[in-house]
Amino acid sequence: MRTRNRSAARARRTEDGASAESTSTTRAARASTSDTTAAGTTGSDEPGADSPAIEPTPLGAPRDGLVPVIDRIQPLLEWCERAAGTPEEPIAVDAERASSYRYSAKAYLVQIRTETAGTALIDPTAFTLPTSFVELMNSREWVLHAATQDLPSLGELGLHPATLFDTELAARLLGMPRVGLGAVVEDTVHLRLAKEHSAADWSKRPLPEPWLVYAALDVEVLVEVRDILAARLEETDKTRWAREEFAHEVAHPLPAARAEPWRKLHGLGALRTPRQLAAARAMWERRDQIAREQDLSPHRVIKDRAIVDAAKVSTASHAAFLAALPKPLHGKETWWQAARAGVNLPEAHLPSRSEPSYPPPHKLWSKKWPEVWERYLPIREAVAERAEQLHVPSENLLTPGLLRQWVWEHEAPGAAEEIRAELTGLGARDWQAEIVAPVLAAAPVASGPSDAPTARSAE
Repeated sequence: MRTRNRSAARARRTEDGASAESTSTTRAARASTSDTTAAGTTGSDEPGADSPAIEPTPLGAPRDGLVPVIDRIQPLLEWCERAAGTPEEPIAVDAERASSYRYSAKAYLVQIRTETAGTALIDPTAFTLPTSFVELMNSREWVLHAATQDLPSLGELGLHPATLFDTELAARLLGMPRVGLGAVVEDTVHLRLAKEHSAADWSKRPLPEPWLVYAALDVEVLVEVRDILAARLEETDKTRWAREEFAHEVAHPLPAARAEPWRKLHGLGALRTPRQLAAARAMWERRDQIAREQDLSPHRVIKDRAIVDAAKVSTASHAAFLAALPKPLHGKETWWQAARAGVNLPEAHLPSRSEPSYPPPHKLWSKKWPEVWERYLPIREAVAERAEQLHVPSENLLTPGLLRQWVWEHEAPGAAEEIRAELTGLGARDWQAEIVAPVLAAAPVASGPSDAPTARSAE
């Protein structure tokens, strides 16, 4: 699931039969025709970047009608049988969660579609997915939009793509100004998707029909969009970039766990003392426990702002603390006890003002390590300029965190080949390192002594 207004074509493996070749040829022709329409004749280096305005047609219902939700094995096996006949076809995949309502990030509805088998809407909470379905899914290319959102919940079901095509990431690499699903669908196939129900409670049963229509449309044209974007990537010599990025998503489906997740509390910067922070941490931990036990979104237990407001006066008085909590909140003594448990910790166990990180937050560099800051600014600008030349967002050319770590660890650049190896060692993809290394090699050398610690001595 995603909010729709958010932010070399792969070889088709058609050697296995004439029917596969026919299917692939038809899709490729459709992609070529649609892409020519989208690109126009503006002379832009990026296909579709300055396309003539084409009023999109609203897409209000699935082309084959709304299929019933699959909540037992037999209909899913029938879908598998149809899909197995064309193993070269990619599978459009999406998942709906209930993150605003539930603690877990599990999928409550899985939508899949191939051109041959059609659409399937699967309720994974109703039955155990059969092995034949899992094996089929895990042997195919998936097409997703913003894959990193859905891969974790799909992975919980034992579903892992052999390869994937991420239409959001492809749109970013192409420099498209808007990369939400709705915007990308409009730009490529000139259809308009409805925007409602993206934040619905998908754990609800039975699911209302309008929600199911919305969910089915999420995968309705995703493969067609994929083909058009793949053609554009090929035209702009960005196919290799996309392949490496997609392979990275397959290899790293889970986001890195944060060492101190309680620091994600909104407004935490308002707390100035370690004991206030300890109170907030203890309250966050209590909220997390309650939310986990009751399978509720943590914000439905108590909101971040309420935790911060109460933690701010947790060292004052019991009355002040209770007054800071929302009036309708039940069990206020529970939160007082949690906060005081944090406040009364020995000093050695109190949290620091800021989360330990390596390298240190770059916002501190200008004051604490001005030499590092002075060499970082022109390097950042040079990388941004190169990204603009390539019509790709700077953060996709090289993640800001990776760039800052390289700058922190290198007082002066070396040869381009040496830098390229350093960047890949830090996690850059080969295409990123190949492009960025010459930029860093040409960066100005900082003058004067530097008192900034190098490597991991700042930890």
